[in-house]
Amino acid sequence: MSASDENKPLKPATKLAHAGRRPEWTGRVVNPPVWRGSTHLYESEAQRKAATSGTEDGEFFYGRLGGPTQWALAQALTDIEPGAYGTVLYPSGVAAIAGCLLAVLRPGDHLLMSDKAYDPSRAMATGLLKRMGITHSFFDPLDLAGFEALVTQKSPRAVWFESPGSLTMEVCDVPALASIARAAKAVSLIDNTWASALGFAALDHGCDITMQSLTKHVGGHSDLMMGSASAGERWYKALRRTSHELGQVVSPDDAALAARGLRTMKVRLDQEMASALKIAQWLENHPKVDQVLCPFLRGAPGYDLWSRDFTGGCGLFSFFLKSEDPEASGKLADTLNLFGLGYSWGGYESLVLPIYPVTHRSVMDAPKRGGALGGNRPAVRLSIGLEDPDDLIVDLDQALGQLDSP
Repeated sequence: MSASDENKPLKPATKLAHAGRRPEWTGRVVNPPVWRGSTHLYESEAQRKAATSGTEDGEFFYGRLGGPTQWALAQALTDIEPGAYGTVLYPSGVAAIAGCLLAVLRPGDHLLMSDKAYDPSRAMATGLLKRMGITHSFFDPLDLAGFEALVTQKSPRAVWFESPGSLTMEVCDVPALASIARAAKAVSLIDNTWASALGFAALDHGCDITMQSLTKHVGGHSDLMMGSASAGERWYKALRRTSHELGQVVSPDDAALAARGLRTMKVRLDQEMASALKIAQWLENHPKVDQVLCPFLRGAPGYDLWSRDFTGGCGLFSFFLKSEDPEASGKLADTLNLFGLGYSWGGYESLVLPIYPVTHRSVMDAPKRGGALGGNRPAVRLSIGLEDPDDLIVDLDQALGQLDSP
């Protein structure tokens, strides 16, 4: 192998297989063992005095600051996130959202939050942060001029992005939005759970902090709760300090499950995305389907931005029904056989969820978007898993067939 080949950046799949597997953490086995322990022992009083609560990952201090199992997962996530200095782990995705916002905001600050953000993110702004004296405004991330005017008016400390958006999958121009925020000295944070670092390099596209729910793609098997946030050196240190002050820690057992899921994440995402595209194309031509909202479906809303900025995606997308029955989405869910009815996504099993986007928006103007938010039309969100897509299509076809004709 030539020197130039040795210096060539590793491909994502190779990084996933090797990231975080330091010999001092794994020993002579392939995977980091599960290190369970609250107390870390010192060989001497001098050694104990030399240790501080600010020790970096890899330095023993106390179980609340992690051990080799958690450190290996955090390092692996850092290795696959371009531009990241470090990663902090949290016991859930919502805990990661809270940890990010609390690391940046102080009483008296103003937060701008995307109107299409995940509902618990919105609730963080209207609940916990509001009680702390932090004000907020929701903004339409598809309106760059309006966003710039709002930034000028509100002088925000931080801006929260999510792309694609929850429920209706809008893709926004993150680089442009982040550039406007940076010019105003605002911190850009993004929930990048949908694409993960494999599909969207958030830090390279202008964001300061990127978080994700590891419950979804990284876990991949619907058996753990966890979140993470990655950033450059400045904001990583702020995230870590705030996490320690809040006593945030993840179970080493769950960290081991997440690390195991991480190794196969690209394979799973590639399969889920291919299946989702096939199903989205089929739904697009179904007489009882009004509109398919799938960012990587050619011609769908946001496709041009997705193809410009993203290198991948996942199996999550939504669609509107033509039915005038407001209960149609629930009836569809009840007649599906291969789709579980429940929250979350990113697992190996397919899920369905009736959704009502208009109830989760404050400022986005549906008529201005040509009715893209759907008004009161029945809508459905699908998370496509690892089943054969042809079987899923047969199931969707029989369920759609039981709906009243539009």
